[in-house]
Amino acid sequence: MTEAVATPALKPPRLARDARYYDIKREIEEFLYDEAHLLDERDFKTWIDTLAEDLRYFMPMEFNVKFGEHASREFTTRDAQMSWFNEGKWTLNKRVEQILTGVHWAEEPLSRVCRMVSNVQLSAIQNNPAGELEVDVNSRFLIYQNRCEYEQYFFVGDRFDRIRRTADGWRLAQREIRLHQNVLLAKNLSIFF
Repeated sequence: MTEAVATPALKPPRLARDARYYDIKREIEEFLYDEAHLLDERDFKTWIDTLAEDLRYFMPMEFNVKFGEHASREFTTRDAQMSWFNEGKWTLNKRVEQILTGVHWAEEPLSRVCRMVSNVQLSAIQNNPAGELEVDVNSRFLIYQNRCEYEQYFFVGDRFDRIRRTADGWRLAQREIRLHQNVLLAKNLSIFF
């Protein structure tokens, strides 16, 4: 008897690469680059203002699994299992406030961080029930963190974002971060992704 091999789930059709796609993509890329700059410059309060009030910020844990089980078991699920992060804007704001006290044990002195964002692609463009434009965005990141003298960490992964156009500009409404390591090599996760 042969073991059945799981077939990959059908992917939604790729968005048409027309002028509208590239206009929105350019705006989204600038939003993501501005976000990285704010975080690298430690302008956390301004960064918090770029987050939607109903933000979902999630980083699942990743496991080594048998071939064919990746789709169902590689990542933990939101609200059902443990995760590195499962937060909203309120929690992120409290983390920022804690860092800015100057006595945060993992961020005193503050880390030196450099974020690179690439491979930005739009996977969906739609209006939400309130009529606001929402864009689903996939990107990759490389983050370098240096603490004190000798602590250095690299974080590499994918982000799956939903970014909303509001009257006040683009706002991050949802982020799923997939860190490509199943054992955390850093001493803590005090940075923002």
